[in-house]
Amino acid sequence: MKNHFYIFRGAACLFIIFLFFGSLLSTTSFAQKAQKVKFGLFTDVHVPTMHDAKERLMAFMDSMKTAKPDFIIELGDFGTPAPKYAYGFEIWKSYAGPKYQVIGNHEMDGGFSLQQALAYRGMPSSYYSFQQNGFYFIVLDGNDKKTPDVKGYQQYIGEKQLAWLKDELAKAKTPIVIFSHQGLGKDGVDNSADIRAMLEAHNAKAKKNKIIANFYGHIHYDRADNINGIWYVCINSMSYKWLGEEYGHVRYSEQIDKDFKWIKYTAPYKDPLYTVIEISTKGTISISGKKSEWVGPAPEKVGFPVQNNEYEVPEIRARILKFKP
Repeated sequence: MKNHFYIFRGAACLFIIFLFFGSLLSTTSFAQKAQKVKFGLFTDVHVPTMHDAKERLMAFMDSMKTAKPDFIIELGDFGTPAPKYAYGFEIWKSYAGPKYQVIGNHEMDGGFSLQQALAYRGMPSSYYSFQQNGFYFIVLDGNDKKTPDVKGYQQYIGEKQLAWLKDELAKAKTPIVIFSHQGLGKDGVDNSADIRAMLEAHNAKAKKNKIIANFYGHIHYDRADNINGIWYVCINSMSYKWLGEEYGHVRYSEQIDKDFKWIKYTAPYKDPLYTVIEISTKGTISISGKKSEWVGPAPEKVGFPVQNNEYEVPEIRARILKFKP
């Protein structure tokens, strides 16, 4: 009888130990499970410049039906509030899921103000944050003025916005991704070096809320740079490479050239460029690729001094970028 008691007690102890370690393993497994977020992205469609902007935007929207991202975002230079470009905004609004916009430097063309551009989009501010799938996303506005009387297009982030950014970084409890039109990397806003120093100082102390990447547009490059552990990824334009008036070349019909007066000063991409990006807390950024070709002669064929052959290409290259979680 005594032996039976010891056998029973031993079996009970083993059962309790099994439950404890099983629960521990299950909890550990759950804690180690990677968080992932997937988003569709394009930039610089330039609705006022492109005769086929509608078809380009529709192609992106159709592709999102298959991709099924957690949200979509466009990185600026979409279009102005002029009524004749309303169709572009209607296509954008037709997306049923979460969607976000960034203010580019061409949003205020034609005499429109920043407040008009924001109101037309239903945006309360040109810089803001949101959260999705365990990631903290920050949207910046690179159009601040260095001085009140400065004219023309800007590439600057002012003190007020930087103070807000610093607070947002401190507030975040999860990995951080930054979106902007003008970048924060080597070819970024005028005070990009100071901003990178701020981001790197944050990461030096951060544990769970490190800055992973800055995705931007503006310069119509396909480029990715890792600077001190943070990725600065330039997403190519959906539509074209800007060449300038001295390199004008008629690439479409006379009627198109007449109706879209700036199009001859571009080297358009035959197909719309956009991407789907997936980020995992395991330390990977996966960027889907999309390749096109020039409409008409390549930039160098019309005398354009191509200085960055690696970046000035009619494609978004597929990439797997690594970062330290």
